[in-house]
Amino acid sequence: MKQLIQNLKTGITSLEEIPVPQPGRGQVLIQTTHTLVSLGTERMLVEFGKASLFQKARQQPDKVQQVLDKIRAEGLLPTLEAVFNKLDQPIPLGYCHVGVVAQLGDGVTEFQIGDRVVSNGSHAEFVCVPKNLVAKIPAGVSDEEASFAVIGSIGLQGLRLAQPTLGETVVVIGLGLIGLLTAQLAKANGCRVIGYDVDEAKVKLAGLLGIKSFNSLINDPIASVKEATQGLGADIVLITASAKGDEIIHQAALISRKRGRIVLIGVIGLDLKRADFYEKELTFQVSCSYGPGRYDDNYEQKGNDYPLAFVRWTAQRNFESVLQAIESQSVNVKTLISEQVPFSDFQLVYGDMKNPTRIASLLAYPSQPRVLSRKVVFPQPVISSAGSLRVGIIGAGNFTMATLLPALKKNQVAIQGIASANGLSGTLMAKKYNAEFSTSDYQELFADENVNLVIITTRHSLHAGMVTKAIQAGKNVFVEKPLAVNEEELHVLQELFTTKPQASLLHVGFNRRFSPHILQLKKLVGLQPGAMHLIITMNAGALPPNHWTLDPKEGGRIIGEACHLVDLAVYLTGSEVASVTGQSLGISSNSNSDNASFLLEMQSGSNVVINYFANGSKAYSKERIELYYQERTLVMDNFRITTGYGWPGFTKLKTSIDKGHSEQIKQLKIAFESGEPLIPISQLFHVTAVTLAMVQSLKQNARISI
Repeated sequence: MKQLIQNLKTGITSLEEIPVPQPGRGQVLIQTTHTLVSLGTERMLVEFGKASLFQKARQQPDKVQQVLDKIRAEGLLPTLEAVFNKLDQPIPLGYCHVGVVAQLGDGVTEFQIGDRVVSNGSHAEFVCVPKNLVAKIPAGVSDEEASFAVIGSIGLQGLRLAQPTLGETVVVIGLGLIGLLTAQLAKANGCRVIGYDVDEAKVKLAGLLGIKSFNSLINDPIASVKEATQGLGADIVLITASAKGDEIIHQAALISRKRGRIVLIGVIGLDLKRADFYEKELTFQVSCSYGPGRYDDNYEQKGNDYPLAFVRWTAQRNFESVLQAIESQSVNVKTLISEQVPFSDFQLVYGDMKNPTRIASLLAYPSQPRVLSRKVVFPQPVISSAGSLRVGIIGAGNFTMATLLPALKKNQVAIQGIASANGLSGTLMAKKYNAEFSTSDYQELFADENVNLVIITTRHSLHAGMVTKAIQAGKNVFVEKPLAVNEEELHVLQELFTTKPQASLLHVGFNRRFSPHILQLKKLVGLQPGAMHLIITMNAGALPPNHWTLDPKEGGRIIGEACHLVDLAVYLTGSEVASVTGQSLGISSNSNSDNASFLLEMQSGSNVVINYFANGSKAYSKERIELYYQERTLVMDNFRITTGYGWPGFTKLKTSIDKGHSEQIKQLKIAFESGEPLIPISQLFHVTAVTLAMVQSLKQNARISI
């Protein structure tokens, strides 16, 4: 299938051939009939992509500060590499989508195959959308009309926040597509509506739709609204314009009545003048997208709807309201359609997005049934000889792109295929790194006889299940940490490898023990050192509360990342862990905390303190190790500098930041050829058990024996 993408690095807009996405639990697969081009939002993305690196930086000053912090913590070259990798990830365009339900994911009962629906899907022949962002189209609404539902809900949500009542005066500033839809919705709500814009064509179009409007370049907005309201001012001002300056918010305050309400739907400068708002006691609010539920992972991704009795209007119910308004002809969208072009001719729209005559452009898709092909094959040279390492990768996120694939390329490891749920990211990486195919069905990798090692880099909750399936399919497996997120998963894997010995090898991505800095520490203390004190600190940094790694179902950050530190403790002390005692930050223990300290008592008599902190500065080093042993000390700072105190023949090791990823892949090739694991499987299970015990210790506020 084809999908429209925007490259933020080169500025090129193009169609990409990708596999049809696979609907997950709670998702709906939709075959597209029409999409609407949001000329405002999408034009900003296209223009951002075409801008120079300096111009991009000027547009995102908050990102510049993050880059500066990263440079201080990790160095210039690694930071620049990360920035360019990020810019090199093309993004899908579009969010106003209409189509027919083609397939249902598990747990979806609200829709049936063949239903006509709207969604916030992108410009693509098929899209996979969570069920709460999908709505059925009434019989009296055409596909072309329905394509306005999602963008109309943006205006509707702003209007709902203003809480209009019958007879109130609403002023809409900015008569672009969202402004014209918002003005009609306000009128349908029984309000007296006034709109203005600097574009005469849009002002005339608003007039044709029955909206009293004027050109603010010709007529003074303040005087015009004052005259139209007999000097009272507007009850509500809805700002749907896009502008960099703060003149619009100043105007909105001046045209409002005392205790009026201002809602921002568009994007403008917000240098508010206190006097404007103080004297009139004005209310100001910013509207967020389609409505309640937007950007809430529980609503969008997990499919948990808000009870109607408590949250009357959600994003999905706003979609439905706009569709009902179109069906009743309270909102006229046919007049807004500037053009309709075939999807393949997208450049007719994107090549001239500044055309002032356009209000809404529609892309029409082929009407014939399309095959649900979940594999795209690329012409490649003859496959390398039997016995050589050839990998299939499940997961195409940032780690795969920025770290794993460059390490595989450096070590000349052949890539057979890459699987990603949405099909796009995996395809782009497969083409860049000369893989034979990309797929949205990871089991294609298990079925491919040329794949002799499967690498799993998905979300943590999927690891154990995928490892099990891969081993059962006779594949060697390399799984990014963690191996499992709960004891049940760990027991299943232990059972698989103990009661039914496998020919397959299992590797876990504990890369840090392959760093030159950790190898140096290990060389200095020896394979079986005596008792030592070891302090391992990870300054992990704070994450938004809705970040997926904080979800207990994904194991949380201790299981998901602190397992690296447990592996280092076992490796450096040459000993297994005897017991764990943990304490989270704060008065009450929190088992899902990402601010905690742990004391690991090792069987060798060593003591290891593991600190995992999310409340530190990102400008400070992320990781640090202090090793105290036989009146000597070693300090490793962020895998860049290791300093020895009292060690004969060793004082300092300096490198660029090196967490061992490349060396790990190098050793992986050797392990594959020799048939020996990178790390003994008993250690992999032990480290996983210890990490699970760390969380259990926080939960019980007790010492846990291993």
